[in-house]
Parts: sequence; structure tokens; C-alpha cells
Amino acid sequence: MAVLPIVVAPDPRLKRKAEPVAAVDAEIATLMDNMLETMYAAPGIGLAAPQVGVLKRVIVVDVAREGEAPQPLRMANPEVIWRSDEMNVHEEGCLSLPDMYEDVTRPARVRVRYLDRDNQAREIDADGLLATCVQHEIDHLNGTLFVDYLSTIKRGMILRKLQKRKKNGDIAA
Repeated sequence: MAVLPIVVAPDPRLKRKAEPVAAVDAEIATLMDNMLETMYAAPGIGLAAPQVGVLKRVIVVDVAREGEAPQPLRMANPEVIWRSDEMNVHEEGCLSLPDMYEDVTRPARVRVRYLDRDNQAREIDADGLLATCVQHEIDHLNGTLFVDYLSTIKRGMILRKLQKRKKNGDIAA
């Protein structure tokens, strides 16, 4: 396995829509494993393939708390097939927007259909932090960042801060 470089906003690759995966083959399974290693090393609780420069519909998530056994989810072509009317507010951050956090409102519960690492079709019901994380990562596959849910002014301030930090060499370009 390998730790992959994470794409940091603003970067046009993060705004592109990812392509569906035909099947979870050895190449995609390796990508999933490398993405998990990258996510754990960052550290983070979710990562989408576009964040490592791969425009494929692949995400990995693990919301296990510190001290709990890891509970990694590897998902290809994840799609929300049901969402609750009830909404939830969570403070979100993103490995592609380091050290930036804001409250985002999303459906409190979702049902997601996806292909697992063995190319098996699966569905999960998610709530709480898992629901937020999965929706956040699926957004990445559609070229949407959590800052896109914020006001134009807040989004602009965050992206300008990141651009300045990149220019100063504080974060990788």
C-alpha cells in the first residue's frame, strides 16, 4: 500500500465530476487500499478518489472513534438512494481544505448503494457522523466541496486563505 498526495483546494481537479467504475477489479481494489492508508495517515475519516487526483467514483470512510477497532468502508459508485427529511448540522472539515471547518446542514440519515472491494452490490443505512461523512465524500465525486454550501463571502475567504498558504509554501500545491 502507498500514501498518495492529497490535492488541496483551490484546484480545478476537485471541481470535476468523477467517472463511474465499470467493476471493482484489482486496480480499483488497490486504489481503495491506498486511499485508506492515505486517509489514516492524514489523519481523516473520509477520502474521495478526486482528492488524490483520480477521477473515479471511489470513496473510503472510517468513522470509528479513537480506541475503537477500525471500521473501514470502501465504496465504488456510491449513490444515495434515500435521504431523510430530518436535517442535521455537523462541523465539517476536509483533507483538501486543511484546517478549515464550518457547519454544514445535510440529511440526518441516508441509504447508500455501492460496490464493495469484492465487487459485490451493497446497501447501508447511515446516520449521524457516518451519514455526514458519506454525503461529504459523494459530493467530492460530483465536484462539490463542503464550502460550496456556505455563503459566497465565507467560501471566498476560505479559498483565498488556502491559495495564500499554497503560495507561501505552507501547504503542498
